[in-house]
Amino acid sequence: MRTTALTGLGIAAVAALALSGCAAGDAAGDGPVTITYTNFISNDGNEENLQTIVDAFEQDNPDITVEVTTLPYADYGTALQTDLAAGTVSDVFDIEYANYAQYQANGVLAELPVENPDAYRPSLLEAYQTDGTQYALPSSFSTVVLYYNADLFDAAGLEYPTSDWTWSDEQAAAEKLTDAAAGVWGDHQPVSFYEFYKTLAQNGGEFLNEDGTEVAFNSPEGIEAAQWLVGKSGTVMPTIEQGQGTPDFDTNLFKDGKLAMLHTGIWVFGSVADVPFNWDIAVEPGNTEQASAVFSNAVGVSSGSKHPEAAAKFAEFLTSSDVMVQTRLDAGWELPPISDEAALATYLEKGDPANRQAVFDSLDGIALPPVVAEGQQEMQDIMTEELVESQSGRKSVEEALASAEERINAVIGG
Repeated sequence: MRTTALTGLGIAAVAALALSGCAAGDAAGDGPVTITYTNFISNDGNEENLQTIVDAFEQDNPDITVEVTTLPYADYGTALQTDLAAGTVSDVFDIEYANYAQYQANGVLAELPVENPDAYRPSLLEAYQTDGTQYALPSSFSTVVLYYNADLFDAAGLEYPTSDWTWSDEQAAAEKLTDAAAGVWGDHQPVSFYEFYKTLAQNGGEFLNEDGTEVAFNSPEGIEAAQWLVGKSGTVMPTIEQGQGTPDFDTNLFKDGKLAMLHTGIWVFGSVADVPFNWDIAVEPGNTEQASAVFSNAVGVSSGSKHPEAAAKFAEFLTSSDVMVQTRLDAGWELPPISDEAALATYLEKGDPANRQAVFDSLDGIALPPVVAEGQQEMQDIMTEELVESQSGRKSVEEALASAEERINAVIGG
């Protein structure tokens, strides 16, 4: 999972500079053109895979050359904003869903015609639409699922989790699987903004009001969701004092055979591939409805691009072509955002976990992170801080949500 926030240069000024470079036409059709693409998705091991896709695009479009710049993820946000402010931003560039609203609201992204919208999973494509207009295209996604130690379930005589499970099923199993004397815990779910917005959706609640100007989570649904989350601490999962919340604590506990169920993303598959016990995954349980967390990357076309048609053509090829799909699946390079189940068949046959279908079933009901035009990182940090205050016993759930409501409304302009 990768999340970041826009910082530093003042995005309104950035947008004005980007817009000042807008061109009415496109050199495509008037002769060969060169477009630029800046990315972080291929950094650290997938540069050659990206080049495979670029080479295929150039072969299909001999009048368009793509110049690629790949940056480390840690440097990408600052470099992108610097380029925007200087008016030198690439024609095509990577964005994350958490930043989409800020870029779109400030005019940084060009409208994107999509030649074949049916190629994409509707929920992922719609995530980058505003008022029905496409401003970016999903390039990859990861989902959060429920991992479980099948051997611990067998030893306890319990049925494995299924897509029909609810919170009550998970809670009942977690209580039976927790063995404090043996140091075995039944469940683990991080106490954080990213888990709260999802559990809130699973309980039929909303994080923000309809126009995104104020929070809406301080509600009966929100209180119940927060209680579900923080109430696990010290009962069916370790406390903060026992290590809960520290980096990789939950993954290592699962790998050690001391954790029966784990809420985390599919990016952990490789880390637990060689554990000495049987394990699998299921769609995360909901309460009133299913809502699985989805983390998505996308590509946008600069509103200041001099070659918007060529850039849009490349963006669509990069995110939906057969070459992209096969390259990603062969490399295990996140998942392509396509709707064609047959094209994804090889992913389902790659071995553990056996129930890889749960990754795609999770998309039947998704919970995307709430996004705001201003104050995104502050909103996320405040929510996590207040939930941890409740988890530690310093505040009740009601007090924590009331405080979070006041603080977040102040930073997002509500």
